[in-house]
Amino acid sequence: MSESPLHSGTIRRHPLWLRRLASRLPEGALRLTGGYLAATSGSLGRLVFSLAYFVLLANTLTIAEFGVFATASAAGVMLSRIVGFGMSSPLYRAATVRPRLIGLYAGGLLVAGALSLPVLAMATYATWLLIFARDVPFGPFALIIAAEALLWRSTEIVIIVNNGLERFGRGAVLTILGTALRALAALGMTFLAVPDLAAWSWLYLLANGVALAVGLAFYWPRQRLRWHPGAWWRRTSDAIPACGAEILFYLQSELDKLLVLFLGGAQLAGLYAVVMRLVDLTALPVRTFIMLLIQKLMGSTQAIASRLRRLGLEAAIATASTLGIVALAFILWLRPTLLGDNVAEAAPLVLLVLAVPALRNLIEYHAELLYGRGQSGRRVINLALIGMAKAALLGALLIRFEEAGSIMIWLNAVFAALYALSLVLTYRALSKGKGRSF
Repeated sequence: MSESPLHSGTIRRHPLWLRRLASRLPEGALRLTGGYLAATSGSLGRLVFSLAYFVLLANTLTIAEFGVFATASAAGVMLSRIVGFGMSSPLYRAATVRPRLIGLYAGGLLVAGALSLPVLAMATYATWLLIFARDVPFGPFALIIAAEALLWRSTEIVIIVNNGLERFGRGAVLTILGTALRALAALGMTFLAVPDLAAWSWLYLLANGVALAVGLAFYWPRQRLRWHPGAWWRRTSDAIPACGAEILFYLQSELDKLLVLFLGGAQLAGLYAVVMRLVDLTALPVRTFIMLLIQKLMGSTQAIASRLRRLGLEAAIATASTLGIVALAFILWLRPTLLGDNVAEAAPLVLLVLAVPALRNLIEYHAELLYGRGQSGRRVINLALIGMAKAALLGALLIRFEEAGSIMIWLNAVFAALYALSLVLTYRALSKGKGRSF
């Protein structure tokens, strides 16, 4: 094994205080920090372009159209987990632990992806018929789903494979590029004679298609694709539960947008989508930390063995999440029109959801903990229970209140209850399950 730079001759060129600090850091701390900074650079770059994209789109479409698009996009993210029937999970594990198998599992993912297309098509039509038929024609809706489920999901797989290989810089560049292309498409729409949702669905498809083309051409590892039915079949025991867990995770994560559109209408959905988009923007750096933490856990199941360490990690996630939304709410309180007139209409509502980002991120963290421990079956059960609880609580909230301010205030209580349920279910599962590595 090569000598660590911390203990090689290169460190001697640094000041004495820095050498002493480095000697006291846990093993791998600097490597993890470097990886986080590289991956965070992608999140920060994505944050800048996401903000530009959000401002342009939210102020070009009407509030109602923006609500419909945001909800359709959320449905696309959820339906995208059908593609490949979860075979992206063993591909990510291979990239993290056994990179030489990337070609094998990528071939398996392509086969599973082709088999999943009819299921995706039926699920897309059923979703439109049940929730969206009142507010958007099927054509624009199908284009948005295709952009999310086929194009951007494939780009995400390129990104997570690079992250698994610890090529965080490449993943960051591709992440930024995808968001920049969507921002460019939103900018282009401002010059159209009729900048409506139908026109945007085509531009959105084009932006995501270009991002995928660049990702495959320049960032996919150069390995020969292989197909081995035996290996593929053995991994279905991991892939199918992972697929179900991913669908349930995004269902419970995006269910609020679907329910608001279904029960509250497009205008309320638009206001809600603006607020939750601002919440999502503040969560990007925190989600990067969660991704790297789970990647470390996949290699060492003792990474969170200490109860004090578990508490410290949850406190850190909650603190970072809350500081981000408080800073944004304060800025919008001082300058409500900073992000445009349409956003200004929803800006006061941000002050009413200060607890939501921390609670959402912690629920996501709990789900990823179970994934890192290889407890995909338990993860499916937990997400199903949380999803049902969310549907019941949020449905009752939307039936009880019609005014957006009241809904936002009580949303904190809804997510607090969901967090408490997730906390109990997750740590009970971790204490009983042995878990496994790849």
